[in-house]
This record gives sequence, C-alpha cells and structure tokens, in this order.
Amino acid sequence: MDQAGLVKRQFGHRARLALSPAQEVILDGQAHTARAVWNLLHEWWQLLPREKRTLAAADTAIRRARREIDWMRDLPAQAAQAVLKTYFQAWKNCWERRASAPEFKARLRTPLALDVPQGRDLQVLRVHRRWGMVNIPKLGRVKFRWTKDLPVGKLAGKDRRITGARLVKDALGWHIAFRITTLEPVPAPHTGPQVGIDAGIAIPLALSDGTGFHHDPWLTEKEQAQLLDLERRAAHQKSCRNPGERTSRRLHRTYDRIAGLRAKAKRRHLDWQHQTTTTIARTYGTVVVENLGIANMVKSARGTVEQPGTKVAQKSGLNRVIHAEAWGRTTTMLAYKTTRHGGTLHRVPAPGTSQRCHACQTTTPGSRETQAKFVCKNAACGWSGNADTNAARNVLAAYRAGHAPAPAAGRCSRQTRKRAKPTTAR
Repeated sequence: MDQAGLVKRQFGHRARLALSPAQEVILDGQAHTARAVWNLLHEWWQLLPREKRTLAAADTAIRRARREIDWMRDLPAQAAQAVLKTYFQAWKNCWERRASAPEFKARLRTPLALDVPQGRDLQVLRVHRRWGMVNIPKLGRVKFRWTKDLPVGKLAGKDRRITGARLVKDALGWHIAFRITTLEPVPAPHTGPQVGIDAGIAIPLALSDGTGFHHDPWLTEKEQAQLLDLERRAAHQKSCRNPGERTSRRLHRTYDRIAGLRAKAKRRHLDWQHQTTTTIARTYGTVVVENLGIANMVKSARGTVEQPGTKVAQKSGLNRVIHAEAWGRTTTMLAYKTTRHGGTLHRVPAPGTSQRCHACQTTTPGSRETQAKFVCKNAACGWSGNADTNAARNVLAAYRAGHAPAPAAGRCSRQTRKRAKPTTAR
C-alpha cells in the first residue's frame, strides 16, 4: 500500500514484434550472449569458495569480463546486470524452497530471452491504431503490435508507468513483454456468490451452480492433419540420419513448423483461459478450487520389469490430456484476477471430491459410473447427474465445512540448499 486508499499493482502485457531479418539476427546474437553470460556466471559461482559468493563480487567479475572479452560487449550493459540479478534471485528462490537450483542453459533447449530492465530506455510511442514503436538498446526503433493501451504520453505518470520489458522468442517469433506498475484504488469486497470449481476432462471447468466452460480443439482439422503429416515426416527424416550425424537443415525446418503449430495451439489455449478466468472473477466473490497434486496425477503407469504396470497406454493418454488442460495455470490466473476484483480464492484438499455424493455425503463404490456420469449407489439417496458438477459441489461443501488446504512442498531439497548456500547469504 503506497498511498491511502491505493494499492500497488504490477502486471505484464505481451505484444508481437515486427523485426526485419537483420534485426532478428542481431537480437538472436544478444540473446545467445545473455545465455553465455549466465553459463559463465554459473561456472564462476561454483568454483568460488562459499565466503566469496556475493552479489558485489559477481558484479565486479561481469564488469571486468565486459572490458576483456569482445563478444560480451554485444550485450547491453543493463541486460548483463539483469542476468546477474536473475541468477542471484534464482539461488534465493532455491534457499527459500520455492524452486530448484539454477542449472546450465543449453543452446538448443533454452528459449532465447533478453531483459530491458529500465523503462525509460524503451521510449514507447503509439504511431497507429494497430502498431506502436519501442526502442531496444543497440537495435533501434522496432514496431510492435498494439493490442492494449499502455501508459505512454499523457497516460503515463508516477501512478502508471512502464518499468521495463523482457524480449522472448518462441516458435512464432520475437515478442516483447512490458512490465507495468500502477497505483489503483483498493477494490471493494466482491458481493457475488460462492462457487466451487472442478477441473476435469469431460468438462474442462465445471462449476457448482451447474455452469460448465467448454472449448473446441485448439487446432482445426486441417491443422491437426498438417501436424500429423509433419510429425511423420520428421520421424522419417530422422530415421534416415546416420548415428552421430548432425541434424540436417531440412529436419530443422520440419521441427520449426511443428513447433509453430504447437505454439499456435498454446496461444489459443491461453486466450481461452484468460477469458474464462476473467468471467469467473467478475461473477463470483468466493472461488474455491481443489489443491491438486498434478505431479503425482501424471506419473507413468509403466511400473518396473519385475512388476509391470497395467493399462499403460490409457494412462499415458490421460496424462497428455491433463498436461494439455494446464490446470495449474488456470488456478494461478484465478488467484490474481479474483484479488483484483475484490474476491478471494481458496484451495481445499482434493481426495474424495469426485467419489463422494454431494447430496448425502457418502462414498459408495461404483457411484462414478463413467467419466461424465455419477449415480449414487446409496439406497436412501440415489442422486444422479454430471460427475464434474457433483465434484464441484463437494469442493464448495469442503470450503464451507472449514477444511484447510494441504501445505505446499518445496522443490529444492535440504541437501541442495545446504551445499549451495553461501555463508554470506541473507
């Protein structure tokens, strides 16, 4: 809270850049340089004694390296400092058990990215209804797709400004993600109704009031056929390659086309998630979801050689569907959108919500007849209906009964933190 009645809010906005081939080559080179700086910093950090692992020592090392190594000068100085701060923050997240330890960034498996940490360097300007201009250090003025009003010109000020940006490249090209900070009035408490949400397969999001949010396949039939053809072509081209031989340019182009179709599907999925979660946050004051352990849900059923699993192919198909729905990302969106609209988000334990009848609160074997149908086998009840709606009502009932969510476990082990933590930390 910065001022009376105002709250500080930070969010991002992503837009597509329109780069020329020459500009794309320059930006690719800067991103690869940033990745190399990360790897050199990681190696330097591991070699130093614990008592010398400090942010000041790392900053001095990077400044000296920029004076002595020619190719490091291709990276803007502020971007190099951003790499250092990101690396140090990664270790802090590990020590606080919020993430795993930083690792070496491989060239082919690491997405290209670059930071512009200071908003004043961007000089954002709107030049057309559909296009804007942004200044990128050591690259110049670049057009980007204008899809949202940004705090530039008369709209900018102390209460609303762009504080920086991050350039990211995916299969669809380079994009810029603006970091925006605003001061907004504290939202009034949302007076909407309470609702429980069940994330499922038959109905992606089923609500306790009977509402369901569906979506079509992310790719059209023509695009799905094209993706299947490209995957078969890639498999054939890969089989023709001799062991140890480098990947051909033709195979790389096939991989790029596959990645482009998958990126298009992900973009459509994100758009559906944003629209759906915004609708829920605006309509309901209290949103209750399951505290799902997705990592345990998508474990393979293959088993071991001594004890092989059963229905491995079916479980693999289910795991792919669960990954494709991205339930965790939906919950993250609901968390900040409900807060923005004055509502609240609560998590309740997930076990039993899909097997228990919400009407009589009993769990009877065989009640979940199919993925979409629930028929209570309790002779005194006999309720029947949609299985996902039944689970959503159980989720809401668990919240009203006062069940607290299970504690979240960290991903960085105690041994890793003890080995990596320098004596000067914290």
